[in-house]
Amino acid sequence: MTPQAKTRIRKIAVYVGLTAAAVVVLFPFFWMIVTSIKQPGQAFTPNIFPENPTLDNFQRVLSEFGFARYFVNSVIVATSAALFATLFAALAGYAFAKKHFFLRDKIFAFLLASLMIPGLMYVVPQFAVINQLGWMNTYRAMIIPHLANVFGLFLMRQYMQTIPSELLEAARIDGAGEWQVFSTIMVPLSIPILATLFLLTFQFHWNNFLWQLIVTNLERLYTVPVGLALFRSQHEQSYTLIMAGSCISVLPIAAIFFFAQRYFIEGMTMGAVKG
Repeated sequence: MTPQAKTRIRKIAVYVGLTAAAVVVLFPFFWMIVTSIKQPGQAFTPNIFPENPTLDNFQRVLSEFGFARYFVNSVIVATSAALFATLFAALAGYAFAKKHFFLRDKIFAFLLASLMIPGLMYVVPQFAVINQLGWMNTYRAMIIPHLANVFGLFLMRQYMQTIPSELLEAARIDGAGEWQVFSTIMVPLSIPILATLFLLTFQFHWNNFLWQLIVTNLERLYTVPVGLALFRSQHEQSYTLIMAGSCISVLPIAAIFFFAQRYFIEGMTMGAVKG
């Protein structure tokens, strides 16, 4: 067998393996979408594609079961938390990357060390603080406790260190203040990592179930994960409705990743590697 033939066979084997892996990964999503447009009671019929597809399942979960309200709550919580967490991480990343102050590196190392603590360890003290402040059943309880993002600080610092300091010095010589340097130079040059951090934070808060369940017990404040979990326990046999609710829960994440995937991949490869 010639070397060219061996190379061709190796490529074919790789493509076959990747295709099989893609089918295994994507099939649950495919089944979820197909089941969501089937008629009630036909979730497990032998036909893969529905004979009479319908969107009534989406209409019912949005209007009859309150998913429209859950969706709005999730948008408010995830968007607000992602925006402010990204802003705070960018400001802190700029300070740790380009400013010199007392014990800068030691403070940064201390903050990084806090990543070793499991996130569940913070649940009880955060709940005690929220309860003492009287923030239970409010948007503040769902948003504010997670605005400090050490991982985001790490990403922003690593990326901003790659931006030449000469650009900042030139701006200061031209009379730019610190806020102008940050907003007109650092932010535009950090768009990929900002988009990446926003997407990661948005995804975390969109899928966050435990904390939103702990700090809210009013149905009008439920987010999509909480509403979907309670809906699933109440309608265990209504798989078509459950799959319609699941489609609604993954739609924003898929849409954001589809439109921002270029920035996401660029930010992950540059911000996490360089430093």
